Amino acid sequence: MSALLSADKLELAYSQIPVCREISLHVDRGEIVALIGANGAGKSTTLRAIAGVLAPRRGTILFCGHDVTAVPSHKRSRLGIALVPEGRHVFPFLTVRENLELGGFRNRRDGAKVRRMIDGIFDMFPRLAERASQNAGTLSGGEQQMLVLGRAMMSEPQLLCLDEPSLGLAPIVVQDIFRTIRSINSAGTSVLLVEQNARYALETASRGYVLQTGAIIASGTCDDLKQNPRVQEAYLGRSMAVPAL
Repeated sequence: MSALLSADKLELAYSQIPVCREISLHVDRGEIVALIGANGAGKSTTLRAIAGVLAPRRGTILFCGHDVTAVPSHKRSRLGIALVPEGRHVFPFLTVRENLELGGFRNRRDGAKVRRMIDGIFDMFPRLAERASQNAGTLSGGEQQMLVLGRAMMSEPQLLCLDEPSLGLAPIVVQDIFRTIRSINSAGTSVLLVEQNARYALETASRGYVLQTGAIIASGTCDDLKQNPRVQEAYLGRSMAVPAL
């Protein structure tokens, strides 16, 4: 069976400044795959290329067996790739419900379906249901992260690309977010997770890639990566213990 997503030998740059080189990775259907590494390693850049926000200088990206290397981001979204960028980019002056409706734009002619999908998001995130008529800009950081996750799911993605979902959130909120990521995956959506918190990433994913200065330096199952001395020293410290997810 072919991979849902396959990136081969990507070379990525901003203007003429190279950022990533020879990036090759894949995500199979039903997987959570983690990209871990320090700030500036190229994790977010790789995710932007996969979502179509950044065009690679070299290399190819296949999705569902089709070459999407030159396909723009809005068309990749229709094909089933959803990106949740770092920074919780909500539409602050629109309500929670209106933000979710924008996420379901592809089904805008089927109002009943959009309402059912929003109800499903509210079941996933009861706090959003309580704030359905509240402007998104007035939500807490954790609630905004729930909203951008929900808005991405409104596009019915096959692959959900998450960029630093734990950034700036309280530990108890982080636990909730990662439980939700697992739930989304269990319901059938594959996940490509960029996360600086290596412990949470390796506890959540089944496989992972380690990026350092724009190149993949290690890959394998998360159990193998946890035992890798180089990964332990750089990202995990002495203990892999995390709160129960």
